[in-house]
Amino acid sequence: MAEVRKTIAASLGAAFGFIIALMWNNVVLGGLAAANIKLGATSTAGDWGGWAQGVVTAVVLTVVMIVFIIVIGRWGNK
Repeated sequence: MAEVRKTIAASLGAAFGFIIALMWNNVVLGGLAAANIKLGATSTAGDWGGWAQGVVTAVVLTVVMIVFIIVIGRWGNK
């Protein structure tokens, strides 16, 4: 049972990390688009309010996912 918990905890930790990476990818691309540097993001030039909202969302999501990773990691080590 302990080995199953460790495997599940590692898988969930990786999944949460992937979610964080995807969110920050959107934030970076949105910031570049807002600065009028086109790389395929959907934001328009000068849309700093939308970019700021993306940054706040990414920070909150990152904190929540890190808490989940810590909780799941502790559960997996029981």
